[in-house]
Parts: sequence; structure tokens; C-alpha cells
Amino acid sequence: MTKPKNIIPENLERLHNAEEQLREKAFGIVGDHETLHRHIAVVEAAMDLTDIFRQFDTNDENLKVLQILGMRTFNAFGASMKLSLSGYHQNSALILRDILETVFLLNLFVQDPPLIERWRLADKKERMAQFSPLKVREALDSRDGFTSKRRFEIYELFSELAGHPNMKSAWMMRPQKDGDAVIGPFMEATALEAVVSEMGRLAIQVGEQINAAIDPLWSPALPSRASFAKLKLEWLSTFYPDAQNWK
Repeated sequence: MTKPKNIIPENLERLHNAEEQLREKAFGIVGDHETLHRHIAVVEAAMDLTDIFRQFDTNDENLKVLQILGMRTFNAFGASMKLSLSGYHQNSALILRDILETVFLLNLFVQDPPLIERWRLADKKERMAQFSPLKVREALDSRDGFTSKRRFEIYELFSELAGHPNMKSAWMMRPQKDGDAVIGPFMEATALEAVVSEMGRLAIQVGEQINAAIDPLWSPALPSRASFAKLKLEWLSTFYPDAQNWK
């Protein structure tokens, strides 16, 4: 019997083995940080909520759009988590920018459902004119009365550190702040904490929007909604203990 050829080049096998070793190192870092537990727990809860939401049987094409956007965040969270735990922090952050853009769109649609059909049926020119990332952020800021452009600042930060090749993006390729950039994955507590904490913040936003989109009378979603609400409260009390609006 002919021995099957190794379809994966040896160098890629070595890279994969290194990624798995870094994943074990990441578990050690997470195990020593209660705050990272909070972030990861709320990410899982938000993902579970989106999984429940996509199981809601509906013929409403607009509601299906919200389900698909939720599914997009599920996949993105899974990929971002896997990359970060394997040492690809910059690439993980790039996916977080996608989640940020998606949750902004979810926020707009959940609060103004008629916009979903307009977006769904728009051609490319109309969609870019009305629903580009910039237009969505401006619409949300106008709706909420925000003038600080905080949404833009967060989006721009993800873009500079992970989305576009520039000198600032090299920061996320350095295990040490003043050290040299490295090729391939690496595991360092500060980098892991930075990415996972942003993941947790986004998970709160995604969970809130998905929770608002779910029919409150649909009983199969109640356990997931209750779990997310509990973890959200714990997350907010940990990271924003002086806030008044989370109670």
C-alpha cells in the first residue's frame, strides 16, 4: 500500500505546532486574570445569543437580515478568538473591526427597522451613499445626540493598528513595546489582554442588539437571554463600577 503524501508542507506543520503551543501559553495567561475570564465569558454568551436568534423560524426577509448579521458576528468572534489565542493579535483585531462595523449596522436596523428593506434592496451606489460605514456612524451619532465622534475614533483605531499597512500597525507585531517586530505568531500578556478586552466590549454591544431583536415572547431564547443579562451585569459592574445606566 502506497504511503500517502504529506499534503501539508513541513514548515506549515511546524507553524501549526507553534500555534498550538502558544494557545496553551494563552490559557496560562487567561487562568491568572479574572478580568479576561469576564471578557471571554461575555463573548461566549453573545455568540450563544446569536446562535439562538438564527434558529427563530421566520418568513420575514427583514428579520432574516438581522439573523444573518448576527451570524456574521458569531463567525467573526470565533475566528478572532482563535487567532488571538494562537498569537495572531493584529489579525484578530482586524476581524474585530468587522464586528464593530456590523454591530453599528445592527444598531441602526434594530432601532429603525424600515431601513432594513431599503438596505436590502439597494444597489451598490445607493447602498454606499446611504449605508457606508461613515454614513452609518453619522446616522447613529445624530440619532443619539453624540458630538464627540467616539464611534469614528474607535473605528479609526482598529483601522490604523490592524486594518491598514502603516507604521502604527507595526506596534501589534512587537512582543515588547520598544522591541523589534517579529514574523509569525507570538504570545504576550499585554497584547492578548488588549485584544480580548476589546472583544468583550464588542460582545456587550452585539448581545444588546441581538437581545433587542429577539421576540420577547419566544420562550426558547429565554435561557440565553437570561445568561447574557447576568454576565453583562457582572461585566459592567467589573469594568464600569461607577456607571449608573447599567443597573
